[in-house]
Amino acid sequence: MSEEMQQDSVECATQALEKYNIEKDIYNPTWHCIVGRNFGSYVTHETKHLIYFYLGQVADLLFKSG
Repeated sequence: MSEEMQQDSVECATQALEKYNIEKDIYNPTWHCIVGRNFGSYVTHETKHLIYFYLGQVADLLFKSG
């Protein structure tokens, strides 16, 4: 991960923690995000709480579990 991406990740997490006092309120509980070009997945998710899509050649998997 590039230095710029690392800094963006830390800034985003910092803003979320400053804005919310309770972990589950940061972006509702138990959401997971996987982004990449080459990965497989087998996940357990809640009904109607999964999306898998491509932006160009990059796959995005978002799901809620738990």
